[in-house]
Amino acid sequence: MASQIMRRLARSRGNGFFSSANPSFLDQSLSSAASESNLIRATLFPGDGIGPEIAESVKEVFRVADVPIEWEEHFVGTDIDPRTQSFLTWESLESVRQNKVGLKGPMATPIGKGHRSLNLTLRKELNLYANVRPCYSLPGYKTKYDNVDLITIRENTEGEYSGLEHQVVKGVVESLKIITRQASLRVAEYAFYYAKTHGRERVSAIHKANIMQKTDGLFLKCCREVAGKYPEIKYEEVVIDNCCMMLVKNPALFDVLVMPNLYGDIISDLCAGLIGGLGLTPSCNIGEGGIALAEAVHGSAPDIAGKNLANPTALLLSAVTMLRHLDFHDKADKIQDAVLKTIAEGKYRTGDLGGNSTTTDFTKAICDHL
Repeated sequence: MASQIMRRLARSRGNGFFSSANPSFLDQSLSSAASESNLIRATLFPGDGIGPEIAESVKEVFRVADVPIEWEEHFVGTDIDPRTQSFLTWESLESVRQNKVGLKGPMATPIGKGHRSLNLTLRKELNLYANVRPCYSLPGYKTKYDNVDLITIRENTEGEYSGLEHQVVKGVVESLKIITRQASLRVAEYAFYYAKTHGRERVSAIHKANIMQKTDGLFLKCCREVAGKYPEIKYEEVVIDNCCMMLVKNPALFDVLVMPNLYGDIISDLCAGLIGGLGLTPSCNIGEGGIALAEAVHGSAPDIAGKNLANPTALLLSAVTMLRHLDFHDKADKIQDAVLKTIAEGKYRTGDLGGNSTTTDFTKAICDHL
């Protein structure tokens, strides 16, 4: 089992996780910033519910691993900031803009009227145009599928999530799906460049252009245009419903998947289910200007908040993607190795992984492997 884990670790830098390799239109200033200072300042949003607990786990693991990160913490407010129309303040957004790197725990948008979703606020205001989610089988944690190794890349700023809805007449509402050439080219370029720099062989564009001929048709046109610049990468187009069936039958049919916003939301969660759920899945949002905001994409689980029962794996592995963005590959490998070994050994697992360990015990076991 140990050798199996190490083989996976050896491949992870090139195939499983986000790195700082970006298309030419992105700012590469983060690497130079890392070399000019002993400490890198990163924004931390602990989030809601179990967020603060799993954020503490990340901080403890980083401390033991001697990671040169200085956290600048920001919390969700209790009042709407008129500048953002959200419970996220302008100062919080400015922190990410200045630091260019951050980590976000789960955030639940408070119920009410007249404010924006917290996650939507971050994506829109920071122009986080691509969500990158590695999805791979964890050694020693058995699911119905073996050897899953996928990357989903989701356009993050438009589509059905543009938030343009209105009532035409009573009983009739209209929602506008926005697809632009600029956003489609941008995410397609990122997907192909990611595939090339991570040794991936194929990019699959997921669509429903047989029905939405204008919107998804434009998305495909942009993907084809970018594919022409990467002849070494195999390119295919798969209808969204057929893609779901193929993923459930045989995930090995896919490699890198790129898709518009709504499809990406659905497919990335489906892929997480193949390997055990969102609690095991890392995620990183990429923005222009070199911004990277890693995040845990699972819910805030208010029912177990404060009970020392939460699983910090997703946030820890997301933090690993942040370290790779900063070119701290040795630290990233070390932490990733410790997390995977702890899960594979099976002695310390939280309830969602079939064990009965506390968050504290699970975190300590990871630290013991560092």
